[in-house]
Amino acid sequence: MVLGETQIVGQMKKAEKIAQDSNGLGLMLNHLFQMTFTVAKEVRTATAIGANSVSLAAAAVRLALRLFGNINNERVLFIGAGEMIELCAAHFAAQKPKSITIANRTLERGQVLARSVHADAIRLSELPEQIAQYDIVVSCTAASLPIIGLGMIERAIVQRRHRPMFIVDLAVPRDVEAEIDRLDDVYVYTVDDLGKVVNQGIACRQAAVTQATTIIEVRMRDFAAWLRQRESVPLIQSLRDRAENIREEEYTRALRHLRHGDDPEEVLHMLATTLTKKLIHDPTVLLRNAEGLQEEDRHLMERYLNRFYRRDDR
Repeated sequence: MVLGETQIVGQMKKAEKIAQDSNGLGLMLNHLFQMTFTVAKEVRTATAIGANSVSLAAAAVRLALRLFGNINNERVLFIGAGEMIELCAAHFAAQKPKSITIANRTLERGQVLARSVHADAIRLSELPEQIAQYDIVVSCTAASLPIIGLGMIERAIVQRRHRPMFIVDLAVPRDVEAEIDRLDDVYVYTVDDLGKVVNQGIACRQAAVTQATTIIEVRMRDFAAWLRQRESVPLIQSLRDRAENIREEEYTRALRHLRHGDDPEEVLHMLATTLTKKLIHDPTVLLRNAEGLQEEDRHLMERYLNRFYRRDDR
């Protein structure tokens, strides 16, 4: 898990959707998920915790954006189909480049990855003829010798009429010959280069941890307060049920009197009086027996009753 990265939040959102679709979320768990997503957004908006790259894949994207501004018009080529390329492909795909292609020694394995990011797939053997088409190249294979040579890129630059080419070499040992870095219009970044960007990002994110922690603690207290409110729900429901029973009982009695021909005005007066007496009966008994309570408890009860009957508003 990487500090400040969004993958975990994305996984939680997928889990929440699956649970929601399966009717597996209750009131409390749903509220917890929604508050978690809100806090995550607040932390990323109010702090700099996500402003710097702390993974090699994110650092590669950030460097590409520095060069091109955005990559909506750029074609991206990934060489290899391992975990690192898969992660990089996901990061670059989020920036919506013009096209993505996966080049792999085994075409079938490349096609599997290509489907996950809506990309095309080619064989690695096609690389010399195809590489000039791509503005961004990210390579990470297990080859023991470089697979991108100086001559290949020199020919590609001529075909591209010296349009910039951005190459990221994530392989150890290197996939890209070191001499390519000396070419004009070619920008080569290695694992060591990206590591420097990552280290800078980690330092900046650590500085935002305190601020993020404060936000999280405040929202945790809000959730705890919501849970405490939920504890009173059964009592509230009990009060509502009791009041509803009294209402139904007195309403039925009043209807009976009206059907017997009693004076409607007297029936309404009886209904209002009986309802009032029954609704204030329990609070009256509590106050009458308050002498048996400790002074602090008695004052607390009186304060709640005052608020309930809004005596302070008069």
